[in-house]
Amino acid sequence: MEKNFTDKLETILKKRFAGFRRLISCDRLTAGANKETYRIVVETDAGERRLAMRRAPGGAFLPAREGGAGLYTEVNLLTSARRCGVPEPEIYFTLETEDGLGQAFLMEWLDGETLGARIVRSETLAAIRPRLAYECGQILARIHSIDLGETGLAKVLDTMSPERLVDQTWDFYKALKTPQPMIDYAARWLKEHLPHNARSALTHGDFRNGNIMVSPKGIVAVLDWELSHIGDPMRDLGWLCTNSWRFGKSDLPVGGFGHYEDLFHGYEEASGQKVDPEHVKFWEVFGSFWWAMGCLRMVDIYRSGGDKSLERLGIGRRSSECQVDCVNLLIPGPVELVA
Repeated sequence: MEKNFTDKLETILKKRFAGFRRLISCDRLTAGANKETYRIVVETDAGERRLAMRRAPGGAFLPAREGGAGLYTEVNLLTSARRCGVPEPEIYFTLETEDGLGQAFLMEWLDGETLGARIVRSETLAAIRPRLAYECGQILARIHSIDLGETGLAKVLDTMSPERLVDQTWDFYKALKTPQPMIDYAARWLKEHLPHNARSALTHGDFRNGNIMVSPKGIVAVLDWELSHIGDPMRDLGWLCTNSWRFGKSDLPVGGFGHYEDLFHGYEEASGQKVDPEHVKFWEVFGSFWWAMGCLRMVDIYRSGGDKSLERLGIGRRSSECQVDCVNLLIPGPVELVA
């Protein structure tokens, strides 16, 4: 942490958090290049409280369009989603320039599991798992119902059509100069099957197992709104069903914990919109295509010296898995091994 970090934080809490007495602890939980997350424990008139803080890297002040939704756009997204019945923490306040800690906001601390592999296997979540696909459908319908004009999100979020997303991913892939026949095949299929009459709505952009917080009572919160944009809402359903996020439970297509029928039922019941399974399949194929390219980019970042962590290489090797997923979706059937 920067010098005087906790002193500045304690000063802010004295001014802005009702009943605050003293700061007990402040621990950073994430160390990525994106947003920083902190767990804060404070003593208040009502007893000990835990809070969470999200902060831009190093406390920088970033514009809303730099690398996705900016931090204060994220506050708008979380607040708007909560008003529409999406499970989210209460936002207490945002930090100002004069606070001296940069761009950040404090919110309610929530307890739950966020690791996808545990969500699909934990005994403590066994009873709720069969209901999660339905809950995801309901939650996504609420996200997609958020009024873009009334919330001001239409002014700060990018609009990404299906064609633009496919072309953008294709361009990223070509720039890597690493020919992969199945990525080429998937790109051609996607270009030939674009959903031309898709409606536009707020799209989370990264709604999947691993970006939801789950407790034995159900979904507690939706996380990581950084890729939010205006686009085809069915992308969220397809990404949730992409095999990479089933964590070894491939027989349960919705996040490794549920079935298409339950997801669609939850969505249709909450939205009044009929779900076309073929439309969702397009985005499931796109999900594997996009992540196959994304994994190759991880390797490229490692090779270029941008990040020499083993995690980059570990993720990079998974491109082949995503390509196999494209094969299973687009060329189903038995495989004949050539002798």
